[in-house]
Amino acid sequence: MASPVLHWPQARQRLLQRLAGTRANHDPAHWRLGLAPLAAADARLQALLPDPLRPSAVLIPLLDRPEGPGVLLTVRASGLRHHAGQVAFPGGHIETDDADPAATALREAQEEVGLSPDQVQVVGFLPDHVILSGFRVTPVVALVQPQAVLRWDPAEVAGAFELPLAVLLDASQHSVGSRLINDVPVVTRDILYGPHRIWGATAAMLFCLRTWAVGEELS
Repeated sequence: MASPVLHWPQARQRLLQRLAGTRANHDPAHWRLGLAPLAAADARLQALLPDPLRPSAVLIPLLDRPEGPGVLLTVRASGLRHHAGQVAFPGGHIETDDADPAATALREAQEEVGLSPDQVQVVGFLPDHVILSGFRVTPVVALVQPQAVLRWDPAEVAGAFELPLAVLLDASQHSVGSRLINDVPVVTRDILYGPHRIWGATAAMLFCLRTWAVGEELS
């Protein structure tokens, strides 16, 4: 049975309760690959993961707005080496002088979209997501002041937009399909919003966020 659509106040309360007290957890037993825990993924996909994986972090910025809450996303610049042109969260690899993944996510968000750390409240962490391109990503969830002004770096970001949380919470607005990755068939779930297709690791993190807000996995 598909999960019920929740209104944001209810989903927000459930999400914040689930995130409260969480810490970045790099235990491989909790890693996720795509839409599922890594341990449940096809062994052929697991074999494609490089070793070692590059530690990275992203910020999942949630904004409460009068017209409805949203999550801030970027469109990566076309000249970037990794995932050029894709929809993504602000983020990047963890530098040696970053105190922790939250510091990385906040630093990258400031560099990429001009989001000042004093306008951000970190509320918790989702499980690490591993990506076949060679990254282990820690998603850092944060509440962002809605009056925050963005100024993105065109060398890294082609644009930014907000995905309404109503779209994420409503499973009928998701596109379910499949892709071949190195001849391995993989079930996919994308989000189509305006001109944007949100897929891959970004979609997987959004659906993990949704699962924590709704309280059960998508079917």
